[in-house]
Amino acid sequence: MTHNDPSQELAHIRGLMERSTRFLSLSGLSGVVAGVVALFGATLARFHINDALTPDADFLTYGLERGYSPLHDLRVTLIMDAGLVLFMALLGAFWFTWRRSRRTGQHLWDSSARRLVVNMLVPLGVGGLFCLALFYYGLPGLVAPATLIFYGLALFNASKYTLDEIRWLGMSELALGIVAMFWLEAGLLFWAIGFGVLHIFYGGLMYLRYERGTEQNA
Repeated sequence: MTHNDPSQELAHIRGLMERSTRFLSLSGLSGVVAGVVALFGATLARFHINDALTPDADFLTYGLERGYSPLHDLRVTLIMDAGLVLFMALLGAFWFTWRRSRRTGQHLWDSSARRLVVNMLVPLGVGGLFCLALFYYGLPGLVAPATLIFYGLALFNASKYTLDEIRWLGMSELALGIVAMFWLEAGLLFWAIGFGVLHIFYGGLMYLRYERGTEQNA
C-alpha cells in the first residue's frame, strides 16, 4: 500500500481545476511574433504618414477634413496596414498555441478557450467599430490610443480565463492608451510600444516561465 503526499495530491487537483477553467496553453512565442509584426507595421505606417503629411500637420485629423486625395489614400493605406498586422499576428498566435496545446494535452478549442475568446471579442469588436467611426469622421489621430485602450480592456476582461501575465499586459496597454490620448503626436510611438515592445516582453516572459523547460524535455 502506498501513501501519496497530500501536498502533491492537492497540487494535482488544483492543476486539474485550473485546466478546466483556464486556457493555459497560450504560447508566449505567439506574443513575440505579434510584437515583431506590430513593429514592422508601425514602421511601415510611419513611412506612409511621413510621406503624406507636412511637418506642421494636425495630429488629430491629419488634414482629412480638407478633402485632399493623398490623405484619403493614407487612410485606406493605414487600414490595410492594420489589417495585415492583425492577420499575421493571429496566424502566429494560432500556430504557436496549437503547437503548445499538443504538448500539454489541452484541447485547442475547449470550454476555457471559448470563454477566453468570447470575453476578448466583445471589447475588441466594439473597439474595432469605434475606430472605424473615428476614421469615418476624420479623426485618425485618436485611432492609435483607442486601439490600445480597447485591446487593454479585452485582455483584462479575458485574463481570468488564462495566464496571469495577460492581466498585466492588459493593464499596461490601458496605461499607454490613456497617456497617448493626451499626446497625439506620439500616438504611433505608443502604439508600437504597446503592440510591439510589450508583446515581445510579456511573450518572452511567458515562454521562459511556462514553455522553455517543457520544450527541452520534449
